[in-house]
Amino acid sequence: MWVITGMKRIKVLGITGGVGAGKSTILNYLSETYHAAVLQLDNAAHRLMEPGQECYRRILELFGEDILDEEGRIDRGKLYQAAFSEGKSPEILNRTVHPAVKEYVLRWIEEQRQIASAPFLVLEAALLLEDGYSRICDEIWFIRVDENVRRERLMSSRGYTEKKIEEILKNQKTEKEFQEECQFTVDNSNDILENTYEQIDRGLREHEFV
Repeated sequence: MWVITGMKRIKVLGITGGVGAGKSTILNYLSETYHAAVLQLDNAAHRLMEPGQECYRRILELFGEDILDEEGRIDRGKLYQAAFSEGKSPEILNRTVHPAVKEYVLRWIEEQRQIASAPFLVLEAALLLEDGYSRICDEIWFIRVDENVRRERLMSSRGYTEKKIEEILKNQKTEKEFQEECQFTVDNSNDILENTYEQIDRGLREHEFV
């Protein structure tokens, strides 16, 4: 088990859910209204793939310099295409990046506890449960949305096709699986955001984050 040492005990809240659930809206609310410190794991992974960072050289060794852009940075589109190409496995990329991200997260939590300026910390990723972050987070909350609403949002905001959406949904946990493994569910289906915010306010009080 990962151990966080010596710092003020500030709780860690995990936020997860499928693509199109509106997790960014939740994170903005937690940051702006409660002044929580927020870390999105995708952003952490991107930082670690920058030139000179932990994952950069190892990824080049695995996938070659054809994945670089004109400035010498990793082009994530080219990287993911290479990771899924014939003879390669995305697991190779995951085994390189995921452990480094976890170490980054642990350092970030320690730093935030040293600063002690946030009432609680927030980690966000679609794969928090799959990647074992229940051992780092005090709780993980599921952001759910009606499937028809999610489809509409993905098509309008991201331009996804029905086929792409089907592929995404097929590779994600079911709503039942999310709810069984998470400690609280926020329904973000309603376009009236105050309804979502009221659920968050209640959850934070009842689960003693504030």
